[in-house]
Amino acid sequence: MTTDMRPMPHLPEGLRDRWRASSVESVWLRPADWYHPAVDVLVDAVLRDADPCAAAEELGRARGYEGVGIVETLDDLACLYRTAGVATPPLDAIRALSGGWADGSSAGIGAASAFDPETGLPTRSYLELRLRETYEGGEHTSHRLVVVDVAAGEVSGFLRAARSAATGAALASAFGAGHPMGTLGGGMFAALIRPGDDLERRLDLLRADLASRCADIEVRATTRQPVRAWTEPLPDTYDGALCLLGRLVRFDG
Repeated sequence: MTTDMRPMPHLPEGLRDRWRASSVESVWLRPADWYHPAVDVLVDAVLRDADPCAAAEELGRARGYEGVGIVETLDDLACLYRTAGVATPPLDAIRALSGGWADGSSAGIGAASAFDPETGLPTRSYLELRLRETYEGGEHTSHRLVVVDVAAGEVSGFLRAARSAATGAALASAFGAGHPMGTLGGGMFAALIRPGDDLERRLDLLRADLASRCADIEVRATTRQPVRAWTEPLPDTYDGALCLLGRLVRFDG
């Protein structure tokens, strides 16, 4: 998702940092995906007592696109205003945030069938489709999800792209084209596999390959050390599998 928002060059960091801390401690599910450039613009508007609507709308759009729920999005906004000493956000800011979230959520759904440009892997919707096929064929009891979490704190667009590309390449190398796999967002990835005797060996190779591909000092600093890679059994129903993916997307480990 593209945005015209830019971080404010001389923004006092105190309010932003306190806002983030308050949100992460109380309402935000995954600290690594909290930051967006609209955060800085919104903080600047609050500090100057200026109109926050444009920044709130842009932030809402980003949250919706990334799959953050509307309740979490609104609670996060409330954390900003409480941190700034205001009991509740202005109604105009709430409306703008909610409208942006609706637009972003629709755009995220529309883009979900495409390949992720950072990883070269399909997105979550493709994995959901292959899961449906697995359940319809009655094969879910013989499959598992391999889950990989590489996220470690906030990361810039360039470094996130490098980290994601490395993860996509490592997954493809470990499991090959015969296993459906995709990015779940927020530094989370998954592959649908039929376990064999060599599963643990493949997981070890995956972790080692990722460590090698992320050896660059800047990329390594944004990658979980060690990388989390584990397997999840598939639930009894397809709806249960979708719930599992939802929990993994917002996993906070």
